[in-house]
Amino acid sequence: MSVLTDKSVFTSLKQKGPLAARDEVELDRLISPLSRDWVTNLKLSELDVTKYRALRRQIFEFLDISSFREIQKLLSDSEARQRCSRRACNLLGNMFAISGTEQEIIFKVNEYARTADSVIKSLQSKLFAPYASHVAITNEVEITTDPVDLLLMIFDNRYHKKARFEAHRKLSLMNLAGSIDQRERETQIEDKFAQFLAFLNDFVWSTAQKIGEHDIVYLLSHHEGSEFRCVDVKVIRKEDAPHIPLGKGMKLTLLKRRRFRVGSREIPIYVSIRKKPPEAKVLKLLRKNEKNPAVAVDDDLGLMAVLNSEADVKIFQNHLTQSASNADSFMILEDISDTLTGGIHKGSSTGSSTKTPMLKFFARLGGMRVEFIIHTNRSWVNYIYQRDVAHDEYEVKRIFDSGVADLLFPQEIYFLNHQTVRNNMIRLFRKQIEEAWLWSENGSG
Repeated sequence: MSVLTDKSVFTSLKQKGPLAARDEVELDRLISPLSRDWVTNLKLSELDVTKYRALRRQIFEFLDISSFREIQKLLSDSEARQRCSRRACNLLGNMFAISGTEQEIIFKVNEYARTADSVIKSLQSKLFAPYASHVAITNEVEITTDPVDLLLMIFDNRYHKKARFEAHRKLSLMNLAGSIDQRERETQIEDKFAQFLAFLNDFVWSTAQKIGEHDIVYLLSHHEGSEFRCVDVKVIRKEDAPHIPLGKGMKLTLLKRRRFRVGSREIPIYVSIRKKPPEAKVLKLLRKNEKNPAVAVDDDLGLMAVLNSEADVKIFQNHLTQSASNADSFMILEDISDTLTGGIHKGSSTGSSTKTPMLKFFARLGGMRVEFIIHTNRSWVNYIYQRDVAHDEYEVKRIFDSGVADLLFPQEIYFLNHQTVRNNMIRLFRKQIEEAWLWSENGSG
């Protein structure tokens, strides 16, 4: 579902909606041609009227005022603004169940502000990299962390429309960050992540390796056709990698591998373990058109693994179950999807490809629910490089096709054609993937 539809839960951010940032703010003129047009547009949807009334009540309560005209006093009276900020700090502490002193609550709220900025900067640095100057955050908005100051910016006519929109956007993202933080504290996700790492080190990985030790190898793969699909892949020693000349359709991919023991056999495995960072969770809430992390974010903890063959994948799956038993925990596999041996991946996420081969499941063990995605060497290099499958392409599609790009960087303010940006970024990532062989050296050493 696009976040821009009538069913969007982020109506207030939609620049084509009734609460869009306007060229001018008129706090002292409740009746004007501009306000009449605004009321007429608002009344086109009863749902928008209801949402507006709820939002207005929240603004009045948060600022401790009874009309929009009183905002002018807060804009001009710094002492009144400070009193308002202290009161708002207490309200936010209670809303997000933050226990502690006023300074501790302020520290948490500042974290939410940093997360909000990180959401924008993460998109700016990758998916909008060639357009970074277009989407850069206004300095005054970036340095502001007080929610009251950000809210007042929205009504301050000294600020340009872009800055006022960005203040509104930052508040909305901070609210999502606060909900995510509250959810993480309730579910004790940090403790569970530590428990998961301890489980892997104590029961899954080979004790012949030290914690953090890896065997470094490379995958040399050949890709052909319009899809750039892998037709051959083999494991190369790191000592040999610098001496391999790369030609068209060839890729050299580094793997840092752990090992696990089954009987007398040590089986190599590349593993990437992650706890999804707050900014990634905020983006997922936006993509899913959802404000409740308990509903939209079900993959806090995850493990991606790459093994040499499908046979090794099955051995590892059995090894996980046995390891859980050794840790005095029964392990249940849920939502299993296996397309390594054929079939079509039916991804529900916007932008996901049906061509993606993988074994995916959620494992419940030790009070945790962990997402596992498992590849063979061949499916892994396809996951990175194949046309319409590569993860970089998927990132572009899910941000643009879900409407998130247009919601966060509306064309009316940032003057970007998002369909053009989307297509350009996909072409850029394809160029980086397919033409890397033209470099004189492959960079390994």
